[in-house]
Amino acid sequence: MPTVVESYDVVVVGAGHAGCEAALACARLGLETIIFTVSIESIAMMPCNPNIGGSSKGHLVREIDALGGQMGINIDKTFIQSKMLNKSKGPAVHSLRAQADKAAYSMEMRKTLEKTDHLTIRQAEVSELIVENKVIRGVKTHSGAVYNSKAVVLCTGTYLRARCLYGDVVNHTGPNGLQAANDLTDSLKENGIEMFRFKTGTPARMDKRTIDFSKMSEQLGDEKIVPFSFTTNPKDIQIDQISCWLTYTNPETHKIIKENLERSPLFSGMIEGTGPRYCPSIEDKVVKFADKDRHQVFIEPEGADTNEMYVGGMSSSLPEDVQYAMYRTVPGLENAKIVRNAYAIEYDCINPRQLYPTLEFKEIKGLFSGGQFNGSSGYEEAAGQGLVAGINAAMMIKGQDPLILDRSESYIGVLIDDLVTKENKEPYRMMTSRAEYRLLLRQDNADLRLSKKGYQVGLISRDRYDYVVKKEDLIQKEIERVEQVHIGANPTVQKLMEECGSQPLNTGTRLTELIRRPELNYELLAPIDPERPLLTEDVKEQVNINIKYDGYIKRQIKQVSQFQKLENKKLPEHFDYKQVSGLRMEAQQKLNLYQPVSIGQASRISGVSPADISVLLVYLEQMYYRQKHEKEIKG
Repeated sequence: MPTVVESYDVVVVGAGHAGCEAALACARLGLETIIFTVSIESIAMMPCNPNIGGSSKGHLVREIDALGGQMGINIDKTFIQSKMLNKSKGPAVHSLRAQADKAAYSMEMRKTLEKTDHLTIRQAEVSELIVENKVIRGVKTHSGAVYNSKAVVLCTGTYLRARCLYGDVVNHTGPNGLQAANDLTDSLKENGIEMFRFKTGTPARMDKRTIDFSKMSEQLGDEKIVPFSFTTNPKDIQIDQISCWLTYTNPETHKIIKENLERSPLFSGMIEGTGPRYCPSIEDKVVKFADKDRHQVFIEPEGADTNEMYVGGMSSSLPEDVQYAMYRTVPGLENAKIVRNAYAIEYDCINPRQLYPTLEFKEIKGLFSGGQFNGSSGYEEAAGQGLVAGINAAMMIKGQDPLILDRSESYIGVLIDDLVTKENKEPYRMMTSRAEYRLLLRQDNADLRLSKKGYQVGLISRDRYDYVVKKEDLIQKEIERVEQVHIGANPTVQKLMEECGSQPLNTGTRLTELIRRPELNYELLAPIDPERPLLTEDVKEQVNINIKYDGYIKRQIKQVSQFQKLENKKLPEHFDYKQVSGLRMEAQQKLNLYQPVSIGQASRISGVSPADISVLLVYLEQMYYRQKHEKEIKG
C-alpha cells in the first residue's frame, strides 16, 4: 500500500515551548527540520498560567536568550504587564515576570517558525519511533507516513495518553480539549524506555464582566519595564500595562472544599499520576496547610482582547457545582461566571535518569528529549531543555562537541543535572534555592555567562558576541577605575551622605567602600565621582553588583573551582561499577543505573556516599596509570 516517505535531518515531536526552541535551534543551524504538532493552533500554547518568568524562571528565560533562543524575544513582543520580583532582596534572586497575551504569544511564535528557513511545520500525530540497532532512524505518524531522520527530539509535553478530569468527568484529551497522543507511549516502552505517570492542573477562567474588582487589591506593573531579551531595546517596550488583582480564599471557601474532598479525583483515587509539590491544587493546600485560614488568589488577564481572567492559586479538579460554590465565596467573585472549568490533567512522561546531560537517551543514539516529557513542569523549564536538546541534536549530526551546561554556569545546567542525576518522583520545578552558586548565576549577567557558548554553537551572531565582549571589558575597566577613586570627607560628600540616609565620613575612604554600604550604590554616588565615564545602564548595574558583593562573589568563585575539579574527572561510558572493589553494593547499583559522566555527577546521586567517591577517585587514578603504562609499552 503506497505511503508518504520523506527525509529530514531532524524530527521534532511536539510544538510547545520545548519543541519550538528545539526546532528553531536545529533549523537556524542549517539542518532540514520538521516539527510535528497535533494541532497547529497549539504552537507555543499556554494551557495554564498566562505568564513567562517569575522566581528562578526569569533566570531561565534570560539564559535561553543568551544562548540564542526565542522565548525572551517573543514575550517582549507580547506582554501586557511586567514586574521585577524580589526587588527588596539581593540581586541573586531578582526575577523578571511578565503577563502574556496568550493568543498573541502563540501567534507570534507561530509566525517565527513559519518564517524560519529549513523548518517545516506538520500537523500530524507521531505514533511510532523507527529504531534500528539502538540508533534512531525516524518516526511514523498515525496515518502510516514515514519520516526518516538522523535525530529525533521528543517534546510531547502533557499530551501522551492525556486525560483531563474534574469531579467524575473524564475527557481523554490533551490541554484545552485538544487531541491527545495515544499511540507513542507503546512504541517508547517497546524500545525499553521507562515511563512515569504525572499530573498537573489548572484553575478556572472567569468572565471579567462578572468580577467585582472593587473588593480586590490592584497589582500594577513596574513603572520602568525591563526586557527579557538582551537584544530588545528597553525604550521600545515602555507600554501602558494591564492590571492584575489580588484577593483571598477564606474559611467558607475551605469548608466547601473539605466537605467535597471525596468528590475530587485527587482524593477518590481516580488520578494515578503524581502532582507537583510546589504548585498544589487548592484541595491540596487546604488539606496540607489546615492551619491557614486564607490563601492568595491572583486574578490575571489572559490577554488584551479577551474577557477571560485566570484565577491563579486555585487550580482544582473538584466537580463543576463545587467549583462554582467555592469560587463564589472569594471576595470579588461572588457573581463570577466560569468560562472554562478548572481541571487536572494526567499524562505519560519518562524517567529522566535515562538521559545524558546532553538530553540524549543513553540507550538510543540520536534520540533526544526535552520539556515536560522529561518530568519537569513549567514553560520556562521546557524551553530551556528544548533548546539544549535541539542544539545537541544538531551538534551530533554536524560531528561537533555537544553543549553541556554544568551547575556552576547556569540555571539550565542545574535543571538538567537535577533531572538526570536525582530521583524525581514528581514534576520538577526550578527554584533559586536549587542553585548552589546563585550569586554568580544572576539573571542580570546571563549574557556575560552564556553568550560565548551561544556564539560557539552558531546561534549568536558575531556582532552580538562582540558587543558582549566589549561590555565585559567596560565593566572590568570601570571596576578597576572605581577601586582607585578616593573620596574625601568634604561638605559636598557629607551633604550627599545625609541625603541618602548614610553615616557621615570621619575620614577619607575609597569609593568602593561607600558603594558597599547597604543604603548606597554606584548610581547614587555619581555626583561625587566627576571622572566617571558615560556608561549604559546594563554596564552600570554590573559594576555596582560586582563591587557591592565582591567578597561573596570571590568566595563562590573558589567554590566553583573546587566543583569543576570533580566535574572534569570524567568516568568511562557503559562502565560496570561492580568491578570497583571497595564500593558499597548500593553505590554499585546506583552508579550502574545512572551511568554518571563525571565524578561530580556521581557525587550527587542519592545513595553514593563521600567514601564511595574516594574509592572511585583512587580507582580512576589506577586506571589512568594502567592505560598510560600500556600505551608506553606499545609505543
